[in-house]
Amino acid sequence: MNCDPGPKPPVLAVARIFGRTPVVDIHTHLFDPGLGPLLLWGIDELLTYHYLVAEVLRARPDLSAADFWRMAKPAQAELIWAELFVRRTPVSEACRGVLTVLQALGVDPGERKLAVIRRALSGQTVRGYTDRVLQLAGVSRVVMTNDPLHAAERAAWERGFERDPRFLGALRLDSAFNAWPRGAADLKALGYDADSSLSGRTLAEVRRYLLDWCRRLEACYLAISLEPGLRFPDPESSLTTLLVKAAIPAARERGIPLALMLGVRKAANPALGDAGDSVGEADVAVLERLAAAHPDVTFLVTLLARENQHGLCVAARKFSNLLPFGCWWFLNNPSLIRELTAMRLELLGLSFIPQHSDSRVLDQLIYKWTHSRALIGAVLADKYADLAAAGRPVSEADIARDLAELFDGRRVLKAAG
Repeated sequence: MNCDPGPKPPVLAVARIFGRTPVVDIHTHLFDPGLGPLLLWGIDELLTYHYLVAEVLRARPDLSAADFWRMAKPAQAELIWAELFVRRTPVSEACRGVLTVLQALGVDPGERKLAVIRRALSGQTVRGYTDRVLQLAGVSRVVMTNDPLHAAERAAWERGFERDPRFLGALRLDSAFNAWPRGAADLKALGYDADSSLSGRTLAEVRRYLLDWCRRLEACYLAISLEPGLRFPDPESSLTTLLVKAAIPAARERGIPLALMLGVRKAANPALGDAGDSVGEADVAVLERLAAAHPDVTFLVTLLARENQHGLCVAARKFSNLLPFGCWWFLNNPSLIRELTAMRLELLGLSFIPQHSDSRVLDQLIYKWTHSRALIGAVLADKYADLAAAGRPVSEADIARDLAELFDGRRVLKAAG
């Protein structure tokens, strides 16, 4: 009996086609270049990213977080470079990412002197550098994270600027909802008649705030990051009430998704700042109840805990308005990207969004998408090999169609236009 499954599918073709397939990065913390200093970019910003801050403080337990934060940013970058790239082998994913960026930009990643690297990357303009990074990353559009309760950002939107059409808006709810009732005072200061009571008037004013800023931002979706303990139904919870009676109605009226990012335990180590957040396991049944109660609203969902990933896939099989996306934060590591992508393909077919970069620094788009393309492409090639073994060959046209469906952002952008 001939058990030879025949020729393997074109593994190299997957890499080649994926390499020329532009992606829409549906969740970042980047900003339109027109928003000025809010957009972080350049080697010092890349090196002082909070993943590397946490890593260097592990490498240097004699250095307190307080002493690190007292250092000027260039000095922080120099410390991180010396400790993680010169005195130690940079094996972590965050370190490897910096080297991938340098290589893509034509800088020798084996260079040991940060001063040489800084000189090689000097003389850039923000708009020229933005063009270069997006081209190297193969990214056609990115979705920002926009918070009107951030004074500097709000002032820029109210002042107006020439928008880069590649940078799309998303309205972040964290400041307004997670800090309630402080959020009520912030909304009041903006002219919305809100108070801590969550009365009908206050909820109507919160919805008005959401709709006003969705229009101004041309928001693709509403988004909120949440502690793992979200409950629904929970009439005693201000957060749940705001989600159900303000955010979901606003998403429904605008015809856009609500992105729920669950599992972050804020400030587990407050001394580390952004590097001090941790992870907790969420209750997937809460998502199922939300999806069942609001079948006409799409919930973009990413969960931070590895332990939640199988449950989320199963829930998404039951509720078509649950849309898993990306490998968020602590999951954005090669071994876990492979695992999650394979699981999702096996349980959901092509009906999910495999990745988002979560980039806070423009340069990170290069490494996060370079690495993700290689990892996700390899998993897809394995699945195509399985199909070939089952007698269903996959053509290059099939591969191109599949990659477009997974990465062109259609499930997020179709409502926003």
